[in-house]
Amino acid sequence: MLKSLRRVWSIATNTLREAVRNRLLYALLFFAVTMIGFSVFIASLSYVEGERIIQDMGLASIRLFSVGIAIFVGIGLIHGEVERRTIYTILSKPVTRPEFLLGKFLGLLLAVWLQLFLMALAFGLVSLLAGAGLDLGYGEALLLVGIELMVIVAVATLFSAFTTPMLAAFFTVGIYALGHLSRNLHLLGQESDVEVVKYTATLIYRVLPDLESFNLSIQAVHGLPISGAEVGWAVLYGVGYSTALLILASFIFQRRDLQ
Repeated sequence: MLKSLRRVWSIATNTLREAVRNRLLYALLFFAVTMIGFSVFIASLSYVEGERIIQDMGLASIRLFSVGIAIFVGIGLIHGEVERRTIYTILSKPVTRPEFLLGKFLGLLLAVWLQLFLMALAFGLVSLLAGAGLDLGYGEALLLVGIELMVIVAVATLFSAFTTPMLAAFFTVGIYALGHLSRNLHLLGQESDVEVVKYTATLIYRVLPDLESFNLSIQAVHGLPISGAEVGWAVLYGVGYSTALLILASFIFQRRDLQ
């Protein structure tokens, strides 16, 4: 078990180094920080609630660009190994395919969390310089952004395990969009008089990730109370959903023909 964890960690650290060398990551990070700073200018055009505009735009930029990095940096990691044929060298060693996949997932997740930390620092600095208050609610909101990114990285890993980078990006973006709509689609479906529509809406809601569970931006910006149970259940849900996706990805990757 310990040897397996060491192999996974070795792949993860190599993946992290590979990810931080990706120029796309720095481009997206630059635009994210720019948007966080630009929020000060947008807020200056308003006579009311300037602080809320700064923080609302800042959190929105963090969520959007973090997901962009998770998707567009992550989808090519496995495909790149196959294209360069380095995967054959790795798998010729005492490394199983699930270990390889888990290492790739962890490495990308660490890279995404690193840039999230840098964005959070920029957000905090801009908020303090603009005189906008910060409290625990922002920390909880950013924590759940990190959990949402874990789910998105797991989704990207799943699709990368069996399809091309372009299709993996398309599918992952689709899951991200539907994941934020699944709760509303479920509520609309329950209002229908057709049983098939109700059943389909419920099935979609159960299968797709409920990404709105990780969105506490409104509560943080408006100073609304956030319960510890709400955060705790969201963390458990994100970890559980990511684990299920990784098990499915490992099952598929085990049976993939890499020739």
